[in-house]
Amino acid sequence: MPDIPVLLVAVVAIALLFDFTNGAHDSANAIATVVSTKVLSPLTAVCMAGVLNLLGAFLGTAVAHTMGSGIVRPEVMSGSQGVVLAALMGAILWNILTWYWGLPSSSSHALVGGLIGAAVAYGGWDTPSYGSIAHKVLLPLVLSPLAGFGAGYLLMVLLSWLVRRSTPHRVNGVFKKLQILSSAFMATSHGLNDAQKTMGIITLALFLGGTIPEMTVPFWVKLACAASMGLGTASGGWKIVKTMGHKIFKLEPIHGFAAETAAAMVISGASALGAPISTTHTISTTVIGVGASKRLSAVRWGIAGRLVVAWVMTIPAAALASATCYWLLSITGIAR
Repeated sequence: MPDIPVLLVAVVAIALLFDFTNGAHDSANAIATVVSTKVLSPLTAVCMAGVLNLLGAFLGTAVAHTMGSGIVRPEVMSGSQGVVLAALMGAILWNILTWYWGLPSSSSHALVGGLIGAAVAYGGWDTPSYGSIAHKVLLPLVLSPLAGFGAGYLLMVLLSWLVRRSTPHRVNGVFKKLQILSSAFMATSHGLNDAQKTMGIITLALFLGGTIPEMTVPFWVKLACAASMGLGTASGGWKIVKTMGHKIFKLEPIHGFAAETAAAMVISGASALGAPISTTHTISTTVIGVGASKRLSAVRWGIAGRLVVAWVMTIPAAALASATCYWLLSITGIAR
């Protein structure tokens, strides 16, 4: 079995790889609508999103604390960094599969499922923190898509009323400019929620290995996670952009502004409460809400159904993948 420092280096490296894949996988959340409405070019959009994801990662640590100590019980797993390694491996595997299939599943819930599966494989069913999971993960899992749908629907109804006397040409001109701001808000909120998740995972690994005395996120962890997510976002996730920006509902600039603004509001609120919600769930349902405000038939509900299937599958599938990874690491002597 390798010594703890070597294993810790591996955990940190793979965590940053996960953050990179998270940025690439979820870049669609911040840029799909602004690209699909042709407000910004793909290159400009991903560069802007990458920088603002990095900025957002420094704006809080509430979600990092939840990921580090609210999913599994750190005191039960003292010294077992292999659990964290297996959780990351399972989450990355699920991210890659859903990226290949072009499904906007949740990287956040892949990581949560990975932690749960690896922890159960290590210490049994008493290892997860079920109360915290129910309060900080499962409840937001249900509420955030509903909030996204409602916020998108209501904001679009309000905007439609405000511009009812304007010409389509004037409306498009105004909201093409406003959508740059809404996309920036969305990218910043994405970094605020998603980058913190990997910060919490790395902090958990450092604590389990005795490298830090308490569950406080070191500055270098914030910097490394922010940079990894920013680079991942800048790499783009074009299959998912196509699904988000074109297949759910045909977007105009006013629709993109409404969807991005509503989603960013929901994500920022959840981040303040320390809830690691899915930014993918949220922007998907705001797009659906915006489309439904026009007419229900404007939404391609078959595509929405595929998204629901991916959401439901993510936690159990990632948990199974991570439990398998932990079993393989145990056989090879890497994990204990």
